[in-house]
Amino acid sequence: MNVLDAIGNTSVVELRRITPSSGARIVAKCEWENPTGSMKDRMALAAIARAEQDGRLKPGGTVIEYTGGSTGASLALVCAAKGYRIRIVTSDAFAREKLDQMRAFGAELVIVPSEGGKTTKKLINDMIEVARKLSEEPGTFWTDQLQNRDSIAGYHGLGEEIWIQSGGRVDAFVHSVGTSASIQGVAQALRKHNPKVRLVAVEPGESAVLSGGEAAPHNIEGVGIGRTPPMWDPAIIDEIIAVPTDAAKAMARRLAKEEAIFAGTSSGANVVAALQVAERLGPSATVATLMVDSGLKYVGTDVYRAANG
Repeated sequence: MNVLDAIGNTSVVELRRITPSSGARIVAKCEWENPTGSMKDRMALAAIARAEQDGRLKPGGTVIEYTGGSTGASLALVCAAKGYRIRIVTSDAFAREKLDQMRAFGAELVIVPSEGGKTTKKLINDMIEVARKLSEEPGTFWTDQLQNRDSIAGYHGLGEEIWIQSGGRVDAFVHSVGTSASIQGVAQALRKHNPKVRLVAVEPGESAVLSGGEAAPHNIEGVGIGRTPPMWDPAIIDEIIAVPTDAAKAMARRLAKEEAIFAGTSSGANVVAALQVAERLGPSATVATLMVDSGLKYVGTDVYRAANG
């Protein structure tokens, strides 16, 4: 057994204090229990393993990726465990804790400056272009998370775990969209058991591109890339809910204080949307969502500094 065997099989908890009495049960998967504190460990392991299997990544190779942090830390973990060099293109728009964690696992960082610390369409495009140029060097494998469908399979196990741990009762799954790999992977697993599971995608209110709005800066890290993700499949989605950054941050703080759940901003957005769905479905239903990553990745940001100030 090695550290990669610790990925997955995370706990599910039921929200008890912030849910209205007339609403559905909300269960949340605690993905911070993965080794880097994020659900992204699942996709990183799947992407690297499949690249090894088909020869895209060879012994002694270098892995390249652009990321806001959680994917980078997860890839760096897998590369450290398997002995690969990794170079990450990232930005000062993302939490310092995430950048430090990537470095701790041995990642070499290339920093792309942001506009006022915000996630924008231009920033994502600039990061992708830098990664593309780095990937032209010999002996490199670019995981290219926005295009890499191997990552979808990395979340099949997550969906199976949710189904089993919820007691085989999931009426809706609510989750924020970055690459869209996780919502698709979970959906494929859940709908094998219940084809009528309602899928609700969550995006930043300031940049509600999937809902037909304009791209704009926001501060929900890891989601809302400013354009439709290449892997996005609208045919499987029943509803899209836009959650403003301030509401997502406020909910993250509420989760910590009222539910003793310490999670990040996208997790807060997930719960804001899940509460809306739960109210509509009523007390006989079960709504599942994800605590995407640990609040420890955000203690130096205004998500939790505001809570103490």
